[in-house]
Amino acid sequence: MNCPRSGLYAITQTENKTLATVLADVAAVIRGGAVLVQYRNKQPHDALAWATALAELCHRQNAPLIINDDIGLAAQVGAAGVHLGKDDGEIHHARKCLGAAAIIGVSCYNSLDRAREAVRCGADYVAFGRFFPSTSKPLAAPAKLATLHQAKQELSLPIVAIGGILPENGAGLLATGANLLAVIGGLYDQTDPEQAARAYQALFPS
Repeated sequence: MNCPRSGLYAITQTENKTLATVLADVAAVIRGGAVLVQYRNKQPHDALAWATALAELCHRQNAPLIINDDIGLAAQVGAAGVHLGKDDGEIHHARKCLGAAAIIGVSCYNSLDRAREAVRCGADYVAFGRFFPSTSKPLAAPAKLATLHQAKQELSLPIVAIGGILPENGAGLLATGANLLAVIGGLYDQTDPEQAARAYQALFPS
């Protein structure tokens, strides 16, 4: 499955939620237009069961599921790919485990050098952030718009922006260089995640 070139990248919000609620939330944001879904669970209840259920849902909806941090779990559930932070393993290992068609994303924070290295190693997208204060990652170091702009000048693969992104500030990130907007709270802190997703999708060219 190819990595989407633009659109809303919905990351799960799992804290204090049941699996049924998370599945309903993800189904809603896919209906709202999310082009990519990431399973992120820093305190997993039953990671395999949750990831399996999400993989089945995303497969039915033809939405690629990315597993955060865990190459082995992504392989177990047949996910579309994996997202790697700085301590989550190497791209070549992920490629070997998941195959040539897997979508492999890399967190680059505010580092162009890390993004360049990810490209050399065969990543399918790079992610920068946080760009705004974030309740999901309150201690994450801020990224600069200048980094995003320079990445757009240099790199040909999709660029993801993350961190405190709302419909009100997302357009500026897209204009600066982002192709995809990764969102957690802006979707699931709302009473209607589907409509929240539509508000983000409206920022992208149809």
